[in-house]
Amino acid sequence: MRKLSLSVIGMYLMMAHAFSQGPSVDSTGFVPRKLKLDEINFVTSYYDQTADKSAVMGGRTDYKGIADVTDFANGIDVTFIGLDKKQRKNTLAFGLGIDYHTAASQAYVDSNGTSRNNGTRTYPTLSWTRENDLKGTSFGIGAYYSAESNYYHSIGLNASIGKKTKNNGEFNLKVVSYFDQIKMIYPTEFIPVDSIKSSSTSDSIVYITSASGRTEAINYSNGQVVGKGPRVVVPSRPRDTYTASLSFTQIINQRMQGSVELDLVYQSGYLGLPFHRVFYDTGKDTIENLPSQRFKLPIGFRLNYFLGDNIILRTYYRFYADSWGLVSHTFNLEVPVKITPFFSISPFYRFYMQTAARYFAPYAVHKETDEYFTSNYALAAFNSNLFGAGLRLAPPRGVLMNNLRIMEIRYGHYTQTTNLNSNIISLNLVFK
Repeated sequence: MRKLSLSVIGMYLMMAHAFSQGPSVDSTGFVPRKLKLDEINFVTSYYDQTADKSAVMGGRTDYKGIADVTDFANGIDVTFIGLDKKQRKNTLAFGLGIDYHTAASQAYVDSNGTSRNNGTRTYPTLSWTRENDLKGTSFGIGAYYSAESNYYHSIGLNASIGKKTKNNGEFNLKVVSYFDQIKMIYPTEFIPVDSIKSSSTSDSIVYITSASGRTEAINYSNGQVVGKGPRVVVPSRPRDTYTASLSFTQIINQRMQGSVELDLVYQSGYLGLPFHRVFYDTGKDTIENLPSQRFKLPIGFRLNYFLGDNIILRTYYRFYADSWGLVSHTFNLEVPVKITPFFSISPFYRFYMQTAARYFAPYAVHKETDEYFTSNYALAAFNSNLFGAGLRLAPPRGVLMNNLRIMEIRYGHYTQTTNLNSNIISLNLVFK
C-alpha cells in the first residue's frame, strides 16, 4: 500500500510540475493551459441481498438467509485537465473507494457460525490520459489497488490507446493486468493440526481465522469461543488476470450510434476460494477445487437511437463463453426520457441467462472421484432480471449550489432463479 501511494504522489508531483511552469507562447500564438481541477464526482450506494445458497456452506439450503449480504459503498473521483504546448489535452484523475459489507455466510468460515461477518474494502485509483484532437489519437495509463479486510489484496495496471477515423468512428485498445494475493483462510474443520495448542485446562485450543482475517481461540472439544487469538501469518496464493479489450464505435447517422466490444481474458493461479465448502454425495465435506487456468471471451454490441429530441433508446447485447463451459447472454435496454431541458428519467431493464460451468454441482451431488468441484451458485445455471430507473437533474446554474452541476439517483431491483433477490440504490453528485 505504501509503495503504491508513493508512486501516486510522485506521478502527481511530476505532472503538476510539468503543467505549472507558467504560460509560454509557441510560434502559433497558442497559450498552454495549466493543469487545473475540472470535476469532482461522488457516488454512494447501498446494496441489500437475500438468498439461501452460500458457497461457504457448500450450497446448503437449510440455513435461511445464509447468503444475505449488505454493502454500503462510497467513492470519489477528482479530475484535473490541462493543455500542453502541443495543444494536447491531458487528464489526470484520482479515485478512492471505501466499502463496508456484512455477509451472513462469512461467519460460517467457523463451522459454529461465530466468525466475524463483516469487513471493509478500500480501493484507490490513478489514471492519466493524453488526447491529441489534431491527430485524433489518445493514450492513457492507470493503476489500481484494492484491499478487502485482511484476506484479499489486488494491484492492477492498465494502458490504452485510441484512434479516430475520418468517417466518425473510433478504435480503442485497452490492456489490463491484475495481480491478486488470496489469503488461504480455511473453514475450521480444515485447520492444520499443527495450529492446535494445549491450554492449562488440558482442553485443545484451535486458533481459527475468519474470512475477514481475524483470529479467535476456540475450545476444540465443544466449539466455544474462549478468547481472542493472536494474529497469525496466513499464507497467500497468487491469482493473475490479463485482459485485452478492443472496441470500435461508429456514428452511423444523426440519430444512430453503434459499437462493438471484444475482450480476451486469461486467468491463472488459485482461481477458487479456500473457505468455499463442497459436500460429496457421501456427506463428507471438502474445499472447492477449480482449474488453475481460465480463458474468457465476451463480445458485446451497443446500439443507441435518438427517437426525436427527448427520447433515447440504448440497447446492449453481450455473448460470453469460457473454458470452464459457462455460456451466457445479456440483453439490456435503457430509455432516457427528457421531461424538461434539465430533468430526465431513465427506466432500464436487463435480462441475463447462463449455463452452468462443468465443475458445478449442488449440495451433496459431487463424487469423491471428481477432479474439480464447486458448489458456488455463481457458476450454476440461472436466469436473472434487473429493472429500475434513474432520475437525473442538471440545471445550468447548478443543483442547490452553483458547483453541483449534476445529481442522479438510481434504483434497481434484481431477481435470480436461484432464489436470490437484491435491491440497490445509488446517488451520484458531480461538482464542477
